[in-house]
Amino acid sequence: MTKEPASDRFARRFNDAGFAVLAFDHRHFGESGGTPRQVVRFAEQRADWHAAIAFARQLPDVDPGGVSLWGFSLGAGHILQVAADDPGLASAITQSPVADGRALAPNALRAMTPLALVRLMGLAVADLLGSLVGGRPLLIPTAGVRGEVASLTTPDAMDGDRALDPDHRYSDWDQTVAARIALHMGGYRPGLHASRIRCPLLMVICDQDRSTLPGPSLRAAAQVPDAEVMHVHGRHYAPFLEAHEEAVEAEIAFLRKHLDGRGRSD
Repeated sequence: MTKEPASDRFARRFNDAGFAVLAFDHRHFGESGGTPRQVVRFAEQRADWHAAIAFARQLPDVDPGGVSLWGFSLGAGHILQVAADDPGLASAITQSPVADGRALAPNALRAMTPLALVRLMGLAVADLLGSLVGGRPLLIPTAGVRGEVASLTTPDAMDGDRALDPDHRYSDWDQTVAARIALHMGGYRPGLHASRIRCPLLMVICDQDRSTLPGPSLRAAAQVPDAEVMHVHGRHYAPFLEAHEEAVEAEIAFLRKHLDGRGRSD
């Protein structure tokens, strides 16, 4: 997911509220470098978060101790481990985080038809093996309807377009990902690091989320010593849709609570 569709509505509101905002693309995606393109490597993406934090701390008029993180879905999952590894953060906000891939995998599999699952696994294995000999990534859509071969075919997976790009402003938004992600997502469990998070955390949970599910997120939040949980009505993308005002106002209030009087950065 590239930075503009994923973050622009929130970034604009945070900036209007007086916070400096630093948005970035993970390597291999969007405007960031790195080849091959559209390949998700969890450790590399977490390293990108740490690099962005280090860069923000060096900016003029930014208090190095006043950096807060914001992320959605997989990016929000990364934050659970990144925040655990960086005790100097001022706060963190996660929306609909991927907290436990092992808990999400059965739900994702139920959302697929048997034929689509077989085809996806075949492409994933071929993509991984091809990468070992320098082959180009085999790309699949990031979202699809049940029966299609895509990274995610849960009932709310297709809400992404109307949630993130309702005006079709981002014509070059590449909504594909290397198929090998299907082999790795089930083993990604950043929520296991939540108990080590020392900064205040606001977790926004969508009660009808059928993609990342409320349960794994709630279990992760329960492990954070200083956590607030905000429930919103709606599915995975509700904070960008019907619950946008409710979510963004709560997040701004949270940032003001923990960053007020400090150099502000997100």
